[in-house]
Amino acid sequence: MTLRELCERAHANAVAHGFYEEVRQFGTLIALIHSELSEALEAYRKRKDADAIAEELADVVIRVADLCGYLGINLEAAVERKMAYNETRPYRHGGVRV
Repeated sequence: MTLRELCERAHANAVAHGFYEEVRQFGTLIALIHSELSEALEAYRKRKDADAIAEELADVVIRVADLCGYLGINLEAAVERKMAYNETRPYRHGGVRV
């Protein structure tokens, strides 16, 4: 499945299950993505179970795909552009410490 197909499928599923009967606010959708990231962190902290962590990270990807489907964002093209840009950046750019 391509990222474009994932976005279409995730959004179609959300629509089919009634999550877009009313206009969704961007901030709410971002908060839902954030909540899935928090659940992944909690899975790591509590269980360190790879399957539980993977399930929560899958939820993150699905929610991002749904948002992109809703907004008509071509996530596949955006990821390709961003990865190409990141490959041109210097070593440890921005002074980020590991």
